[in-house]
Parts: sequence; C-alpha cells; structure tokens
Amino acid sequence: MSMRIVSAAINTEQSPEIHEARLLLLLKHAYDRGQGSIDGIMKLAKLDFLIRYPKYLEDLLNKTRKRPVQVPMHNFEVDTVESKMIRFRYGPWDPRYRQWIALLCAKGLIETYIVGRTVHVRLTEAGVGVAQRVSEAEDYGDLDARCKLLCKSLGDKSGTWLKDAIYAAIPSLGSMAWGEEIEL
Repeated sequence: MSMRIVSAAINTEQSPEIHEARLLLLLKHAYDRGQGSIDGIMKLAKLDFLIRYPKYLEDLLNKTRKRPVQVPMHNFEVDTVESKMIRFRYGPWDPRYRQWIALLCAKGLIETYIVGRTVHVRLTEAGVGVAQRVSEAEDYGDLDARCKLLCKSLGDKSGTWLKDAIYAAIPSLGSMAWGEEIEL
C-alpha cells in the first residue's frame, strides 16, 4: 500500500468532520422517521457501527427481514473498514463519541438531554438544515442511503435488541476481548 493511500486513510480516520457528518445523517433519519431523538449514546454507537460496517448491516438485515436487501456500499467496503471500532462491554464502541457529541453541541447542531439515566441525542433546528445539506451532497450519497435504510429498518429497536441482534448476526464479536478492534 502506498504512503499516499495510508496517509489518506489516517486523515479520514482522524477527521472529526467525517464522523460528525455520519452522526448527523443518523440523527436526521431518526428525526425524519418521527423518532425525534436517539435514546442513548450506546444505541447511537450500535447504529453507527452498522453504518461503518455495511457488510454487517446487510448480514443483519438479511437475517431479520423476510426479503433480501442489498445495502448501498462501495466495493472496497465489502472487505475493509474506513473507521474501525472496538469491542466494548455493551457492544461496538468508539472512545471519541463524547468528543463528537460535544463538538456538535458546541456548534449548535445537536442537543442532549437526560431522561432517567439515558442521554438522548437529537438535532436542533440548525442541525436539521445542516444534516439536510449533508444528505444532498454527492459524496455522502451511499452513507445517506444506508442511514435511511438503517433507521427505517431498525431505528425503533432498543439498544439491547440491537446488541443482541448484532451478536447473533456476527458471532465472532462475542468472543473478542474488550478493547480489541473489530475487523470484517
């Protein structure tokens, strides 16, 4: 692999804007489906995992739906992951979620609130507009289509249901050590 490709991959992985855009798209489609917020950062992480690992999303949907579905993804996404996650106690996780959420809150694009012990995350009015512009950008077409499919298919499921479904569809995750990077 050339240094140029490695450098591009590192820049993408370290760019908070890419991750923020993906989270905005997830929140946009939850909002569009009338859910308003995503109930819990762990649920957000599980949904984000399925967006980052589209092959796993396709596998999970095909195990839970009556009709087969083809998830929009580029050829390279079938066997590589642009931004890896780690296995954590309650499922896939990225330690930067709180940073990204704080950045999006500081920009006035999302807001968080607590109900019981659950942190809910939702778009602000300004966030709805920005998320709409991101969804219309050609570079985010596949990502937007995946987020829409995911929120339509699984957005109303609980975080626990998602965790159990992910572990059932991808049994190798359950045997991984905590903190280990999730591969395809």
